Amino acid sequence: MTPPPDLDPAKLADWLAVAAEILDGATEQFIAGHRAESAVMKKGNDFATEVDLAIERRVVAELQRLTGIGVHGEEFGGEPLDSELVWVLDPIDGTFNYAAGSPMAAILLGLLYNGQPVLGLTWLPFVGQRFTSLVGSPVRAGGAELEPLRPTTLADSIVGIGTYNIDSRGHFPGRYRSAILDNLSRVCSRVRMHGATGIDLAYVAAGILGGAISFGHHVWDHAAGVALIRAAGGIVTDLDGRPWVPESRSALAGAPGVHEEMLEIVRTVGDPEDYR
Repeated sequence: MTPPPDLDPAKLADWLAVAAEILDGATEQFIAGHRAESAVMKKGNDFATEVDLAIERRVVAELQRLTGIGVHGEEFGGEPLDSELVWVLDPIDGTFNYAAGSPMAAILLGLLYNGQPVLGLTWLPFVGQRFTSLVGSPVRAGGAELEPLRPTTLADSIVGIGTYNIDSRGHFPGRYRSAILDNLSRVCSRVRMHGATGIDLAYVAAGILGGAISFGHHVWDHAAGVALIRAAGGIVTDLDGRPWVPESRSALAGAPGVHEEMLEIVRTVGDPEDYR
C-alpha cells in the first residue's frame, strides 16, 4: 500500500516515532499491573482492569498533546472514527490473558486516515516484542526491517483463530466458528489460539503465522494489525472477502496465497445463519 498523496511521509514518520516513545513509556505500568483484577464489567463475561483504564488515559493524553490528533480508545471512546485522522487504541489486547498471568497480551495503536490504517504499533511487553509499520515502508520488529511476506500455502502455515463458545449465538455462532476451525485443521500445518487478536495479526505481518481469523468487530482489535499486514504485503478482508474497513464485522488476514485458501474454506462452510 502506498502513502496517500496528501499525507507528508516525514510527518507520518514523526508521528510514529512519538507514538513509539509513548508506548515505551507505558510499558513499565503495563508490566507492573500483570494479573490485575476486573474493574469494569462489559457485555457477556468481558471486563476491563484498572490498568486498561489507566493506560488508556495516559496514552490518550500524551498522543493528543504531542501529535494534536484525537484518539478513539476501547474503554472511553473519544474521537469519532470517521474523522480524517484518528488514533485507535487498545490499552490491553488479551485482557483475560493479562489478568490470568499469561504473557500473551499487548498494547495496540493504529492511525486511521480517512478510514485507512497508515500507522500500526503492536507492543508485547512481557516478551519484549515491538512491531511498527509506516504505510509504504517495511514492517519493523524491534527496529529491524522485516522481509516482505512471500506467497506461500496454507499447508505450510500456522493459523491463529479467535476464541469462542460452541453454544454462543452471536453474529458468528459458535458452531459456525467450529466448522471453520475443523476445515482449517484439515489443511493448515497447525492452528493456534492465542486469545489476543492484535497479537495474531502482528504475527501474520511478521511471518510467524501464515494467516489469522478474527470473528470480532471491534476496530481497536484490528486497526494496528491491518496496518502492519498491509505494509508487509499481506491481505486483510472480512469473512466475505471485502477489504477490511473500520466498520467490518470480522477480519481474515494472511500472506499471499494463504489468504485465498482460507477465504475459500470460509466460503465452503456456508452462511453463519445456518449454524444457529
